[in-house]
Amino acid sequence: MMRRVLRYGNTTGAYAAAATKAALITLLDKPVDRVGIPSPLGIRFEILIKECKKLSDDTAIAYAIKNAGEDIDVTDKMEISATVKLTDDGKIRIMGGKGIGTVTKHGLPVPVGEAAINPTPRKMIEDAVREVLPSGKGVEVTISAPEGEEVAEKTQNSKLGIVGGVSILGTTGVVRPLSMTAYRRSLVPQIDVALAQNHERIFLVPGNIGEKLAKQIFKVPEDAIIQTGDFMGYMLKMAVEKGAKEITIFGHPGKLVKLAAGIFNTHHKMGDARMEVIAAYAGAAGADTELIKAILQSNTTEETIKFLEQAKLLQPTFDKIAEQACLRSLERVKNKANVNVIIVSMDGTILGTDQNARSMKQ
Repeated sequence: MMRRVLRYGNTTGAYAAAATKAALITLLDKPVDRVGIPSPLGIRFEILIKECKKLSDDTAIAYAIKNAGEDIDVTDKMEISATVKLTDDGKIRIMGGKGIGTVTKHGLPVPVGEAAINPTPRKMIEDAVREVLPSGKGVEVTISAPEGEEVAEKTQNSKLGIVGGVSILGTTGVVRPLSMTAYRRSLVPQIDVALAQNHERIFLVPGNIGEKLAKQIFKVPEDAIIQTGDFMGYMLKMAVEKGAKEITIFGHPGKLVKLAAGIFNTHHKMGDARMEVIAAYAGAAGADTELIKAILQSNTTEETIKFLEQAKLLQPTFDKIAEQACLRSLERVKNKANVNVIIVSMDGTILGTDQNARSMKQ
């Protein structure tokens, strides 16, 4: 059977540019229900417009509804508006209105204090404006998203220092459905922010549980903690490329024991050797055949913790796993940074550490 092609969508930046152009056309001529805009890909997009209206002799507004295609995107169906005001100074000014976040931390491509409208969307807006702006005229553009503050709660904006709403994003104008490449890239700004705050050490954690425990156990500042999802290897490599020198990999054994086996994309579909790793290192720590069999037949890593605890082999086993995970991580980044590994249970108990991380234990 032929595989169904998923529908592509357009970025918030493309919709902001389209709404801006539609509002300007409305001001200069009459309302429109769609506009064509240029894109960084060198092709043009036709974007539907929900509504346009003239507010005064020099001001108009247009609304568009974000369509992310079949991508899992929290901004899908979000309304984006652009209010334009014609000026006589020949300049194009772009500002954020209601629901557009403000940048409060260094490390992002937008300066602190400005609206979180990234450089590529800004250029798309400017290019769209220049297609219809009369010679000698300028325009003030205010981009808004009425639901932006609520939608932003479902994103990492607050952690990145973007407060009060969503970001206007996009590098191509296109949203590729279910793109793992796009998702991985969306995680990287956490590294930029952490390094811009001059944190000597950053913590890579798989998700919310790791972040919560890092704050609880080691009092790590929120912006020094980087969530990697299943892309621990990719984020480790990016952190080193961007100049991180002290990195702690921290989290639950369900993800981190895979690193000891060289599995750096920790999604279960990419490889799952959790029980085999734990069983092998339990054996190296002195486990008998019955315990090894019990570990191999376990359903969860939490279950293996109970077995190892009963045999008094919990720390020796997980220390060995942490050591190997650390060695594998150092190999992956070619020893260009100091890496240590700390494995913790769901309740915050430190199960195992590599040798360098032991000095960090409370």
